[in-house]
Amino acid sequence: MVSTYEEALKWMNNRTKFGIVPGLQRMEEMLVRLGNPHLNVKAIHVAGTNGKGSTITFLQSILLEAGYTVGAFTSPYILDYREQIMFCGEMISENEFIHLVNCMIPVVEEVEQLPCGAPTEFEIITTMAFYFFGKVKENDIFIVEAGLGGLEDCTNVVTPLISIITSIGHDHQQILGETIEEITKHKAGIIKKGIPIVTAELKEEALKIIRDKAITSEADYFEYGKHFFASSIKDQQNEQFCYEGFSNAIENIELSMLGQHQIRNASCAITAIQLLQKHYGMKISERTIKHGLKIAQKAGRFEKIVSSPVIYIDGAHNVEGIKSLVETMNEHFKDKEIKILFSALKDKNVEEMVKELREMTNNIVMTTFDFPRAMNRDELIANANSLNINYECNLQTAIDENVKKTRGNEILLITGSLYFISVVRSYLIKKYV
Repeated sequence: MVSTYEEALKWMNNRTKFGIVPGLQRMEEMLVRLGNPHLNVKAIHVAGTNGKGSTITFLQSILLEAGYTVGAFTSPYILDYREQIMFCGEMISENEFIHLVNCMIPVVEEVEQLPCGAPTEFEIITTMAFYFFGKVKENDIFIVEAGLGGLEDCTNVVTPLISIITSIGHDHQQILGETIEEITKHKAGIIKKGIPIVTAELKEEALKIIRDKAITSEADYFEYGKHFFASSIKDQQNEQFCYEGFSNAIENIELSMLGQHQIRNASCAITAIQLLQKHYGMKISERTIKHGLKIAQKAGRFEKIVSSPVIYIDGAHNVEGIKSLVETMNEHFKDKEIKILFSALKDKNVEEMVKELREMTNNIVMTTFDFPRAMNRDELIANANSLNINYECNLQTAIDENVKKTRGNEILLITGSLYFISVVRSYLIKKYV
């Protein structure tokens, strides 16, 4: 047993050595020993490659604005480890985290003796979230983000009220497959018999798989651009759009989170809210929806972190994420000079990501950071040299030098891995905010 938050965190971090192991058996073994708490939750299950966190942020903001109590499980964290388990927009307390870890220790020790093997860190934190919202903390709705894929992701033990699939791209190919079709089959694995499915995906090869799975699962299907729509209103300061779906329209919706992709994510959230109203009697006014969307913010998602000089951070952690970031920058800041500090995990398509970033600027510096999956010094240098871009091995030096060289008419954009953004954000706030 543990008695302090530091001990609890150390125990959790020690489980990362078991890596990522797809499959549900270890999860199910832990849950049954805890009284199957996942059967008690009223959940919305969200899968996809990009846009999961933002969609959940929009949903949470609307539901909280409507007066409902909301649990959320998301990953990875940006601010604090406990941020992965949120109640009503606040991370769980250190004492609650200690309690959950102490509940898990005997369960994990028992399950790791079984043929299914040792539970991973992500499986344990997911089980903790289900236990917290299924047994400990009363709530109206629990929003669950799939970790990797969907079909064999450990969150897929839940039967939700609604399933959502955001946009699909190339990520974790070593596990999910090389093609969009292979990856989509994993993501579509969250579709359950008779449970409505909402998607913001645009690619036809992915949509065909999602549609077919919805049909075979007898699930009501709602597709962006076919069953619900958004028309953008051009504005240089923020995102504005009109939503149409379920035979009604919501005019002049404003988002603080920039990007056309955020309009699609917000439209998904609105559609899910409409379904909650239609099928589960939840009372949420149009005014509440609009205000909830306007105030929704997500740390590390195109976040302005410093005003002088202007510094934005964004966890664009794969090629599709970088493409959306470039589109947003070109739309809102085409009159500005852009400087980029970039770092990606070693298993990402760094060459393609840098190619997309060069659509904005050639002023790119690559760096690395202290994380097991980050590029080491030699890998950083080899990548930077092969791509003919500048590099700085020391992260703090890279940040400080770029901040110092950023002029009044320039924007410093720091982007790449969400794990990278977590470290950067902490450093920037301590030194520059």
